[in-house]
Amino acid sequence: MGVQVQRRLFTVEEYHRMAEAGILSEDDRVELIEGELVTMSPIGSRHAACVKRLVRLLDRAVGDRAIVGAQDPIRLGARSEPQPDVALLRYRPDFYASAHPGPEDVLLVVEVAETSADSDRSLKIPLYARYGIPEAWLVDLLEERIEIYRHPTPQGYRSLHIAHRGETVSPIALPDLELSVDEILG
Repeated sequence: MGVQVQRRLFTVEEYHRMAEAGILSEDDRVELIEGELVTMSPIGSRHAACVKRLVRLLDRAVGDRAIVGAQDPIRLGARSEPQPDVALLRYRPDFYASAHPGPEDVLLVVEVAETSADSDRSLKIPLYARYGIPEAWLVDLLEERIEIYRHPTPQGYRSLHIAHRGETVSPIALPDLELSVDEILG
């Protein structure tokens, strides 16, 4: 008879206490996803460049209408605190100094994937949908495309559009903001 494996799920508060106690450091590239510590993929140069491009493009375009975050935590319930590559947040004068943004604060999340597209698709995109994030983009650097997920439900996003080079994309929260897929992909 096999040994029954017991999994210990953590809360966001426990996750933060582990960091405060030095169990986790800033060098530990982990996220809390549905109570589990998930190792983040190493960031390659193409991935880092794409994130920098997105931040620059979005920041220039949104001005004071929203806040652009890069690889910052967002709190999704009691057991999840992912760190999307880019997040477009509702504007707040304190820039979220009092607490990490929650689902109601997030207009768009963007995950950039060079090697992690499958895990982002199966783990993070459904998580964002469950918590009602209105829109999530997956920038797939290997396939050179942007997957645009919209209309969240607890079972996942109802809508998926794939944008390729030569096209433009716009967040539903700011439809006047048009970004070139070519510019995003580099």
